[in-house]
Amino acid sequence: MGKSAPMSSVPASKESWPWPPAIRASAAWHVAAIGAGVLVPGALPWAIGAIVLNHALITGAGLTPRSSLLGPNVTRLPEAAAARREVAITIDDGPEPEVTPQVLDLLDVHGQRATFFCIAERVLAHPELAREIVARGHSIQNHTAQHRHNFSFLGPRGFAAEIARAQDILADTVGQRPTCFRAPAGLRNPFLEPVLHRLGLSLVSWTRRGFDTREGDAAKVMARLSHNLQARDILLLHDGNAARTAKGQPVLLEVLPLLLERLRADGLRAVTLPEGLKA
Repeated sequence: MGKSAPMSSVPASKESWPWPPAIRASAAWHVAAIGAGVLVPGALPWAIGAIVLNHALITGAGLTPRSSLLGPNVTRLPEAAAARREVAITIDDGPEPEVTPQVLDLLDVHGQRATFFCIAERVLAHPELAREIVARGHSIQNHTAQHRHNFSFLGPRGFAAEIARAQDILADTVGQRPTCFRAPAGLRNPFLEPVLHRLGLSLVSWTRRGFDTREGDAAKVMARLSHNLQARDILLLHDGNAARTAKGQPVLLEVLPLLLERLRADGLRAVTLPEGLKA
């Protein structure tokens, strides 16, 4: 693989970032609190409390993966997908040589498609497997370069470096530049959305998840995924970091056949995110 393109070569949005209402309100809250603390006698403790409360609310939004307070966040496919009877299966943290090839075979047998949110350094370690994912009709999207545990504490420069590096690695390896991004564990802070906007990426979380990185019981994982399952849902599973069943098998490999059969029975079709997000 050649050298990664410089960050300035990454296609950028020409439009300025539209500040979300919650961020605008937060900025106004800070200005009002500081002004009151300076100008109103005895108001300083209240002003400090107001600022602390505001920071707690913003932090809470960042720790809530499906929240849209910090910016746009795709949690379901658009309305048009309902008429098409589409859902999106998203599979995170790979590619994983022990698991991903079996996942691809299962998807082929059932004629369904998935989106793999890949860690770029794992793609570097297993480039042929990444290319096979795309060759077999699936989509690879951006799940950061390293899947850092402190990702949600990064600032604008850290976000830009981590995400743009992943963009370059994935594009160089599989020939397609991602359009969707998912944060590690879905956690983030207010600095993330402007970076995604500049890089032309949409934040995508999920409708429901199976918690299959910590739950080894396939029946319980399946129950979480299938409860009120309907068109437009975005489902989250993991080929990397998957929990193990009592037999030592990655739980995804027991859950996925059950899920694919349920989709068939319900007349639902699993599509990639780029396909499903079409209006």
